[in-house]
Amino acid sequence: MRSLDWELLPSFLAVARAGSLRAGAELLHTNYGTVNRNIQALEASYGVALFSRSTKGFKLTDAGETVLPFAEQAEQVIINARKRVEGLDKSEAGTLRFSVTPTFAYDVISPIISRFQEAYPDIQVELRLTSAVEEINKDETDVSLRAAYEVSEDVVARKLYPIAIGIYASQAYIDAAFAQSGPQGSGLSWIGWPGDAHTTNWIAQSPFPHADIRHMVSDGYMRLRLLRENCGLSYLPVVFERFFPDLCRVPGTKTELGQSLWIVLHADLRKTVRIRRFVDFLAEELMALREDMQGELYRR
Repeated sequence: MRSLDWELLPSFLAVARAGSLRAGAELLHTNYGTVNRNIQALEASYGVALFSRSTKGFKLTDAGETVLPFAEQAEQVIINARKRVEGLDKSEAGTLRFSVTPTFAYDVISPIISRFQEAYPDIQVELRLTSAVEEINKDETDVSLRAAYEVSEDVVARKLYPIAIGIYASQAYIDAAFAQSGPQGSGLSWIGWPGDAHTTNWIAQSPFPHADIRHMVSDGYMRLRLLRENCGLSYLPVVFERFFPDLCRVPGTKTELGQSLWIVLHADLRKTVRIRRFVDFLAEELMALREDMQGELYRR
């Protein structure tokens, strides 16, 4: 493999995964033209087309399918080398990448980041707000805070505790809409999650199975904002009672323990001082919030 290929392979992998030049460029945080030139240069290097082009996007040719596993192996070797070297770092300084959902980022995590900054002024946190699960082993992030029932990847995962959820709406919505609602929530509106079968199941098992799904929002914080704008009712972690007193648990409903909070990191980074300091600090701060996270279900 020519040395130039190492520089071009990330573009090949991004387009193979995303299915188009523009989507591949977004994965690499670069521009369309750069990715296009890299793909053309790699194809010229091999002397064969790696993708078939159509209006539907880019599809791997037989040659591309042959190259793909070797490119993935090369990528993983580079990622492993980087992680292994970072794992040798003994300094309380530098940058770490931390991914967290927007739902928790603004009100739960930002005060923790502020206190971490005071305690460790030489460690910079690059916050990555995403509702998607970023893959630790593909070097998409260094540390991740997740709400999940289980973590099955080959990573270091620290389980904290299950968080409680309930059905919430604004007081104004409760006062206006519930007085006019029919049996089992007829006339009420849910704010749900697009493409999520759990939404349908939860609604069917809730006290309001006949309420319409009026809005579908993938971003948890936007869903919270819509609740505060009197747009309907939705499931929400009970911790937000602490931050938004205008949100109320719907009368006659109960809270329940759902997914647990997990702090996840790459195994090779657990000895990196700045990572360990951050993970320990984050865990301690989140443990201090356990009563707020579990509400009435908290057991001392």
